Amino acid sequence: MTRVKICGHTQIDDVRVSVDAGVDAVGVIADVPVETPRDVTRETATTLLAAVPPFVSGTLVTMPETVAAARDLVAATEPDAVQVHGTLDPDEVAALAASIAQPVLVAVDHDADFDAYATAADALVVDTFDADGGGGTGQTHDWERTAAAVETLDIPIVLAGGLTPENVAEAVETVAPYGVDTASGVERDGGDTDHEAVASFVDRATCGQVGV
Repeated sequence: MTRVKICGHTQIDDVRVSVDAGVDAVGVIADVPVETPRDVTRETATTLLAAVPPFVSGTLVTMPETVAAARDLVAATEPDAVQVHGTLDPDEVAALAASIAQPVLVAVDHDADFDAYATAADALVVDTFDADGGGGTGQTHDWERTAAAVETLDIPIVLAGGLTPENVAEAVETVAPYGVDTASGVERDGGDTDHEAVASFVDRATCGQVGV
């Protein structure tokens, strides 16, 4: 079954809603240099990640400048997994993975060199990046290229980028990813989490209800 990660949690109530909906992973964003309403302080990230129950992965999402900075943030927030975006090269990702206990996911742009990161990370998150190297743009990309990577790479691949309750079932059918990841696709205007959209996204991602 396709795993589901909802990202960008900023409040405890939103974490609970995602968990109740049946997500596999809860994403919390901290220490990113891009402008986003989803970025929280280290203290808030620690609180939110601590609220994630057993059998659900509390995932720290960040854009560290260095491996040392990433290690420091992981030590401070104690996530179950860490997802890095666009700032570390493959050798640095490998160094980070070797120095922490948590799995390391790397978000890569849809037209990046997947192979270079596939040997360094525990999983790839294929997203649509903006000019600053951040994901969460709400834009889809060529799913067929990601589908080809799923077929050829021996690493879990998570599909992100513009996924919503309306298109996630089609995305899962096209790509057959290990998991799917969304933030803006389940938000109202202004960045607040839409709890009904979260439940619908999880249902359609795992049940394949296209157009329902």
